[in-house]
Amino acid sequence: MSRSADEHADLLASVRERARRFADEDVAPHAGEWDRAGELPRAIIERMGELGFLAGPLPTTHGGSGWDNETFASVYEEIGRVCSSTRGFLAVHTGLVSQCLEDHGSDAQKARWLPSLATGERIGCYGLTEEGAGSDVSSIATTARAQGDHWILDGSKTWITNAGVADLALLFARTNEAGGRAELTAFVVELPCAGFTAEPLGVEPLGHRASDHARLVLSGLSVPDDQRLGAVGEGFKIAMSALDHGRLGVAAGAVGLGRGCLEEAVTHSRERRQFGQRIGDFQMVQADLADMYSEIEAASALVGRAARAADAGASDVTRLTSAAKLFATEAAQRAANKAVLLLGNRGYGSGHSVERHYRDIQGLRIYEGTNHIHRLIIGRSLVGKPSD
Repeated sequence: MSRSADEHADLLASVRERARRFADEDVAPHAGEWDRAGELPRAIIERMGELGFLAGPLPTTHGGSGWDNETFASVYEEIGRVCSSTRGFLAVHTGLVSQCLEDHGSDAQKARWLPSLATGERIGCYGLTEEGAGSDVSSIATTARAQGDHWILDGSKTWITNAGVADLALLFARTNEAGGRAELTAFVVELPCAGFTAEPLGVEPLGHRASDHARLVLSGLSVPDDQRLGAVGEGFKIAMSALDHGRLGVAAGAVGLGRGCLEEAVTHSRERRQFGQRIGDFQMVQADLADMYSEIEAASALVGRAARAADAGASDVTRLTSAAKLFATEAAQRAANKAVLLLGNRGYGSGHSVERHYRDIQGLRIYEGTNHIHRLIIGRSLVGKPSD
């Protein structure tokens, strides 16, 4: 649906305010508790469904809210300001799964799965990463062999967010032993089912501790051919297009995390007194706050540009999204570093939001491609591929 500039601005402001109220009232008071408990309550997922967040960028024909990427990025930002685990759930469920199905699914597949994903009746997970295939997706070892009108999947995945609570899994497997990107295919699996097991990771994450992370074991998993997403061999292309959605969510969430650190640092600088004055009156403290503010505003502008490029279907959307993810997460890490230092023992102790942000930002620099990979994506897009 086409909107005028004024209508778009009104919608963006309305959605952002809705997300801010949700973040401040429903998430922030409990985020530390969820972090310590190691899980998100199902009620908060259902609440996101009620508010239209799970359906945000999906078309209204499939139960969606019909928001553009720029509007939806504001939701990621406001939630990321108070809880990266909640924002991470949303980015995987909606950005990597629902938007991927909308982009590449058949009409029958969209009608079958998107409405229930939009309400939260179904939860989605995205099964791409393996022990030997992280940044190098073409190294995926999970196989899928044709057997009549079904495919049999064998292999494993690791660090799969939402996997332990998912009702729908988007899985990528190799459909030809020759290797390479052209041999990957995407499948949609309805859960629970035989041959699919979600196991504990066996390690405690540094951050995003309220997120559900699991290792998947696929053993003789039978998937009907009508649950294949896209054509055989198109899995790499599908995975990369989905990651553009996920990376925008990471970038916007990092802006929010940086804002959260800045807000706490400003509040502390006004309230904390040393040597007979507010610490915020010291020029070195003001310099840190100025740097935090300027970098977060710059990151926000870059995320907005990437989101508008995605809405316009621009040719440079991947480069812009990588740049937004790279810059926003690095700026947020610097903001978290400064916030912990400024708050002193308050920021260093567990239980304070900046301590949690300090841990969580490390994951954002890794998820959806490490920042090393994004520098390569940006650089190669500028100079072109090697001639040989």
